[in-house]
Amino acid sequence: MISPAELDLLPAPQFWRRVSCILYEQLVLLGVIALTFLLPNLGLGVLFGVSLPSWLTFLYLYAVLGVYFIWYWTKSGQTLAMQTWRVRMIGPGGHNLTRRQAIWRYFYGSLWLLPCVILQWLFELQRWQIIEMLFAVALFLWPLSIYLDRVNPLLRQSLPDRFSRTRLVELPKNLVTLN
Repeated sequence: MISPAELDLLPAPQFWRRVSCILYEQLVLLGVIALTFLLPNLGLGVLFGVSLPSWLTFLYLYAVLGVYFIWYWTKSGQTLAMQTWRVRMIGPGGHNLTRRQAIWRYFYGSLWLLPCVILQWLFELQRWQIIEMLFAVALFLWPLSIYLDRVNPLLRQSLPDRFSRTRLVELPKNLVTLN
């Protein structure tokens, strides 16, 4: 077991480790969405001929994903993908995130959706164009914000980490334990 003080001294993950982790996270989230979102909505549609309005569908999906991230971040500081890539989310002083910190981190981490919604509205993008844009922004552009950290470039904090006062650290190979 590693102490919070030791966690706080660990280096930040490099850009490509972050991108790899995000890509793997998206694969894991497909399973989460299939179980918690597609099955209930498919059941409503097939059995009762009902489909939720798009705004309610978005809020439901946002809440489901929020529960997933907040639960993992407060429990162990790592989602399943983060465990695989030896990346951990820590709060000030190397401590685990409180529920409040995790909620704010999730909120700030999802702000990348705003420019995507604006671009979709401005350019009237259609189905696959929207998915391609969301994928590109989430996978590459948002993680690039680590290079905007001029205060402490060694910490390489992304915008959501700076806003929520959290940070990602890369765990050494000998400390990896799957929860």
